[in-house]
Amino acid sequence: MPAAIRIIPCLSDNYAVLIHDPATDATAVVDAPDPAPIIAALEKEGWNLTQILVTHHHADHVQGVPALKAKYGATVVGPKAEADEVPYLDVPVVDGDPVAVGTLVGRVLETAGHTKGHVVYLFEDEHLLFSGDTLFTLGCGRPFECDPAVLWGSLQRLRALPGDLSVYSGHEYTLANARFALSVDPDNAALKAQMAAATARRAEGRPTIPSLMADEVAANPFLRADDPGIAAHLGLSGAPSAEVFAELRARKNDFKG
Repeated sequence: MPAAIRIIPCLSDNYAVLIHDPATDATAVVDAPDPAPIIAALEKEGWNLTQILVTHHHADHVQGVPALKAKYGATVVGPKAEADEVPYLDVPVVDGDPVAVGTLVGRVLETAGHTKGHVVYLFEDEHLLFSGDTLFTLGCGRPFECDPAVLWGSLQRLRALPGDLSVYSGHEYTLANARFALSVDPDNAALKAQMAAATARRAEGRPTIPSLMADEVAANPFLRADDPGIAAHLGLSGAPSAEVFAELRARKNDFKG
């Protein structure tokens, strides 16, 4: 039986995601921004929380961990590089480590950049990627703790993954990301189509996650910093892709559109 997925809006624009294995009744939550909506979703489904998969240490991803740990005794999995900053961490993980939710077996990919130890969780057989704040729909996180080139390297790694992955990111930033993306890649038909679809989803009150990795590769400018057209639009023709990425990220930080 395939994994069951539930998207849980939290705080102002965060998402937590439940992944449930029907064969064993094991259930994990990816990140824990706020315990109350997560508990409500678990109770609605009649699921017991067995694991908390943490992508990085920022408060809006871990502040719900203590309450969930106290209520369910769930095993807390998270990046070893941020072990001192993830509360109640039981299983510190590094690149390539397996993560099993019942019979659903995924693996950890280290994607430093947004934070020094950020990880994502790839369940390739299920066609699922939980990307935290490394990769957003049509965007990426800010490189708070690393040079932008480090984040660019992580994003290149993610874009090499299969195109049929459903990408579940940690925030509802898509419309703002799309407006910025169009400012640097205005003639991209795939980008225009994604913005139209995202606008329709939000008008209906629906999340814009997941996105398809193939669509991100086609439309997300932060995955395309080595595209000559984007470099030219930025006035950086011939520049190294890491320099183009850094300029993209700097412009996004200042974007008011």
